[in-house]
Amino acid sequence: MSESLLTPDTLIKVSSTLDKSVGKKNLVDNNPETCWTSQQGLPQYVQLAFTEAIIPENIQLTFQGGFVGTRCAVKVPASNESPQLANGWQTLIHIFPEDVNSRQEFSLSGCPNVTLIQDGISKLRLEFEESSDFFGRITLYDLRLYGKTTS
Repeated sequence: MSESLLTPDTLIKVSSTLDKSVGKKNLVDNNPETCWTSQQGLPQYVQLAFTEAIIPENIQLTFQGGFVGTRCAVKVPASNESPQLANGWQTLIHIFPEDVNSRQEFSLSGCPNVTLIQDGISKLRLEFEESSDFFGRITLYDLRLYGKTTS
């Protein structure tokens, strides 16, 4: 049974923030009127660190239309066997959100690289490689992550 994996102890790191009013805390505050907005330029990212190992199954994202990360690499920490991977991350799957305002859901359980997460991970990174905004800004109102803990 899937449960929300985002808790008050989840550490959130973002690549940039336009200003304090649109900061990273707005990603998980359950308020539909607040958001995180990045500065311009690509790639942009949201990185999550968990207090215990998790197995993510489903990501839900709500963007502002016109500022959507239209190509997103979902990345996990690289294994010790893959030290050549850039910045210690490897791609689990690419997702392609539509340029709309409604919540979009993406399953991770059936992806080809599911073996990368089957024993649990401590971090997850959403790296937005393309944006529907000409300047590469991302505006994300809501981020939800469901799955299970390994304990």
